Amino acid sequence: MITKKSLPRRTFLRGMGTAVALPFLDAMVPALAATRSTPPVRMAFVYVPNGIIMDGWNPDYEGPLGELPRILKPLEPYRQDITLFGNLTHNTGRALLDGAGDHGRCCASYLTGVQPRKTVIDIKAGVSFDQIVANQVGKQTRFPSLELGMEDARQAGDCDSGYSCAYTNNLAWKSETQPLPPVLDPRALFERLFGNGTALTPAARARENLYRRSILDFVSDDTRKLETGLGPTDRRKLDEYLSSIREIERQIEKAEKDNAQIDPHMEKPYGVPADFAEHFKLMTDMMTVAFQSDLTRVVTFLVTHEGTSRPYREIDIPDGHHPLTHHRNQPDLIEKVTQINSYHVRQFAAWIAKMRSIGEGDGSLLDNCMIVYGAGLSDGNRHLHEDLPTLIAGRGGSHFKSGRRIVYRKETPMCNLYLAMMDRMGVHVEHFGDSTGRLDALDLT
Repeated sequence: MITKKSLPRRTFLRGMGTAVALPFLDAMVPALAATRSTPPVRMAFVYVPNGIIMDGWNPDYEGPLGELPRILKPLEPYRQDITLFGNLTHNTGRALLDGAGDHGRCCASYLTGVQPRKTVIDIKAGVSFDQIVANQVGKQTRFPSLELGMEDARQAGDCDSGYSCAYTNNLAWKSETQPLPPVLDPRALFERLFGNGTALTPAARARENLYRRSILDFVSDDTRKLETGLGPTDRRKLDEYLSSIREIERQIEKAEKDNAQIDPHMEKPYGVPADFAEHFKLMTDMMTVAFQSDLTRVVTFLVTHEGTSRPYREIDIPDGHHPLTHHRNQPDLIEKVTQINSYHVRQFAAWIAKMRSIGEGDGSLLDNCMIVYGAGLSDGNRHLHEDLPTLIAGRGGSHFKSGRRIVYRKETPMCNLYLAMMDRMGVHVEHFGDSTGRLDALDLT
């Protein structure tokens, strides 16, 4: 049914202190409009720690992507949706000045392009690239940016001072002395996205769970009213979207029950799954919903902190990740690190598949994103900061051509990529970090 009225883009389903934003619907496009409304461009950074075995990452060719090497193999079905970059470097991650070690420097400089330092009274990094974008585009969304993670270095015992913890625990920096700590607990993230903003203690949350209903039950009246005015395509989109929220609730409840059964007396973040893959899926599912409903357009995701010694028993690797990366070229240790790298990419590939399956505008949700996956080190054994493993999934709103590998001149600053990404987000600055120009790869060719 065609009418002259359209649904506002910032429409929410409300009820009992709950606000559920809507995905991009056809009803949000003015009827008979001369131009079609364009979905916004979003960006995310998925950071993996301790470097990568580059022999299993870099293809032995440039140009159109064909067969992918072992670590990237899970992404082969989606190779037309990704762009691989070679020879991008963070010179500021190297030991140029005083800092908190290679792992601290590589993480703190990853989005800032600045050499982090420690002083007598505080820590100093720099404003991160994501926050420069968030300061401009964030005014159009409920959350200017979201900072997510999966592990705390302090709880894991992987840092020996406040300086090193600040650097290895944070990707996003509001100022040179103010990091933005990531949310680790899926329940806390869910309540932040869809609740009334009130932070609950574990005890209060446990009491609430005695009579907890689905958040969707509280907005059911608004949902029914909205559905009566939607066409069949929009009703299907809305049903799929609300079903994904319901499934996230089920996953969180399952994680909470499983954790209680594993160790009911251990203090751990409430609702954090013990299983890595389950935790990763929960966080990325909520990132998907946040992008789909335009709650935010900027996300950083620290996939375990830099320098982590986490074991991966679920893939039969009981050794700590960080110690394994100092493999001294021993084949058995290199093999274990390769398996961990591949395991991480498998989780990422599953998220990319989901983003690709969600229609939006004339393409998919993934098409309207720039999702950077990478690390602040290449060779973790030698702590190298050049030729960093870097890929982008998505096309940034059809702004650039994917499905290829581009190798730049050695020592090309990573910040050159960031300048080009800022342009795609509608944020224009002349210089950032140690940039020397813009990468031309993000132009349609």
